[in-house]
Amino acid sequence: MKKRVVITGLGVVSAVGNSLPEFWNSLIEGRDGTKEITVFDPSGYRTKIAAEVSHLDHGAHFSKKEIRRLSRCDQFGLIAFREAWESARFNQDSYNKERIGVVLGAGSGGILSVEKYFRDYYQGRKKASPSLLISYSLATTTDHIAIELDLQGPRTTTATVCSSSSASIGVACEMIQMGLADVMVTGGSDSLCEVSYSGFSSLKLVDPENCKPFDKRRRGLVIGEGAGILIIEELEHALRRGAPIRAEFLGYGICADAYHLTAPEPNGEGVERVIRLALRHAGVSPEEVDTINAHGTATPFNDIAETRGIKRVFWERAKEIPISGIKSMIGHCLGSAGGIEAVATVMTLERGIIPPTIHYEVPDPLCDLNYTPNRSIKKDVRVALSSSFAFGGNNVCLVFGKFDEN
Repeated sequence: MKKRVVITGLGVVSAVGNSLPEFWNSLIEGRDGTKEITVFDPSGYRTKIAAEVSHLDHGAHFSKKEIRRLSRCDQFGLIAFREAWESARFNQDSYNKERIGVVLGAGSGGILSVEKYFRDYYQGRKKASPSLLISYSLATTTDHIAIELDLQGPRTTTATVCSSSSASIGVACEMIQMGLADVMVTGGSDSLCEVSYSGFSSLKLVDPENCKPFDKRRRGLVIGEGAGILIIEELEHALRRGAPIRAEFLGYGICADAYHLTAPEPNGEGVERVIRLALRHAGVSPEEVDTINAHGTATPFNDIAETRGIKRVFWERAKEIPISGIKSMIGHCLGSAGGIEAVATVMTLERGIIPPTIHYEVPDPLCDLNYTPNRSIKKDVRVALSSSFAFGGNNVCLVFGKFDEN
């Protein structure tokens, strides 16, 4: 019998809120975090918007020296980790640091800092600080979090593009179930940078107005940034220390389309495969699924492939299941997308509220499911899926359930 894994802590930084309460309230109220970019000059691009984190008082969290040395991505990750750790209610005597690990997903990471270094260097500025290059490694946020509390358990960083932090949650769960750790810090952090923005812009995958998942008018994604961190824990360990249990991690699926470097397999076969793998691993039937947090990038082909894949799994029930496309509010947060959306999915289970897909006005005949348009709904949710379908066909599906001690 496999060990049960529960979620005991949550933390988040996003374009719609820099704490869990603010983030959740914004989601259920349908607030859009899209705004004009300020972290770099977007004037040379066809679009100038992103779901950028704002109103974050970095000085309240870090010293001046730390602000100079930590990348934007590292800062997001540490802030979200501290919130998650505090909400999990650990004290110094309640854990063994050798039995706590860190697995995070990575995307662009600290490339924004690297860009600043080379811009300063080639413009002849005397103070082009080499410390800005430290964050070039995709593992730096993982390392900073482990160092913060001297966590000496398993540590690794996953990189499966936009499904990275979803994959990290599955890997972290396996480490607990294999007996390598009692507690894992997982999820992901990512920040805007010009390299990734220019890449998506050159592919003409960025909507110049807003993100409209599954809407017929959709023209692409809006890039976002932020961090979503979860503390997951072996059930008996959590019960022994009286931890707050917010939900249970039931299982996950991971697979590849092996179809194209950027386009999804068009008939939804990869989507179907990964959802079925996740349900099998979780021991859950399709009839038990109450809601789905969709990948929902608002790119023309991805939304169709995802819709087709959901239909292939759920058949007649597909149109009954409420689906959330929260990238319409937080943007596509790339390496941290799965972590942030996993936090939202856990909150959906805990609060019984399904966030909406905003900007949904014109139905697409090829995307004809229930996308929870524009308004959140109340529903008793027992089982929820959160899906990530990344470039290269890197597919991950997570299954969460309402906690039942029996």
